[in-house]
Amino acid sequence: MGKLIYNSSARELDIDDRTLAHLRVTIINKLRRSESFAMTWEHGVENGSGRTTLWLNESVPLQFVFSGNRPPVLNRLWIEQLMLTANSTSGLHYVPEPAEVEELEAD
Repeated sequence: MGKLIYNSSARELDIDDRTLAHLRVTIINKLRRSESFAMTWEHGVENGSGRTTLWLNESVPLQFVFSGNRPPVLNRLWIEQLMLTANSTSGLHYVPEPAEVEELEAD
C-alpha cells in the first residue's frame, strides 16, 4: 500500500501501489503543463466513509511513496481515462482499471 502525501499535511491517502503509479503519471502530466486541477478521493467504509478533495497545482509539494520496489506495467487505457476525469469540471477521481484490449492488425 502506497501513500500520496500532499503538502506538509500529516494526512496521507493510502492508495495501492498499482493505482498510485497510474495516478502519478496522470498528476505529473497535468502539473508539467502547469494545469491546476482538483482531485477527489473516497475514503471507503473501512476508513469511516467520506471523501477528500485536494486542489493540485505545481507550487504544492507532493510525494508518491510506494511500498514495493518494482514499478508496475502501466495500463495506457487507464491513464487515458484518468486524464479525462482530470480534465473534467469534477476533477480527477478514481475510475476502475479497464482491461487492455490488444489491437489486432487486419491482414
